Amino acid sequence: MLDFLIQNWVLVLAALTSGALLLWPQVGRGAAGGGSARVDTAEAVRLMNREKAVLLDVSEPTEHAAGHPAGARNVPLGSLDAAGAKLPSNKALPIVLVCPTGARAGRAVGVLKKQGHERVYTLAGGLNAWREANLPVEKAA
Repeated sequence: MLDFLIQNWVLVLAALTSGALLLWPQVGRGAAGGGSARVDTAEAVRLMNREKAVLLDVSEPTEHAAGHPAGARNVPLGSLDAAGAKLPSNKALPIVLVCPTGARAGRAVGVLKKQGHERVYTLAGGLNAWREANLPVEKAA
């Protein structure tokens, strides 16, 4: 067995590297902690009802005006750094981020984490998932 490993060290190294690369996304997700998790619509509603989570729409104002989850505050991704008054002052309060597809919301997690917000979640599937769950959507007047 040892002779095989020594003679085929390149194959063993390739197998170990391949295994490590397959596990890397899972390890990275676990290291990020519970505050950057993706939640489905049912969990988002539960957070809003039971833990007073803030629903934050990080889409652009024109997208927000076209349709957004009822009660969502609009703070575009590009202005999150300077959005102090629109964000909860209680950094332990959960924040659920939403955008049309969920991509921008994922990027907004890092910005809010840097600002000290402890529990930041992205809505899996974004506004599309919200609509598919038949949850209320508002449009700006």
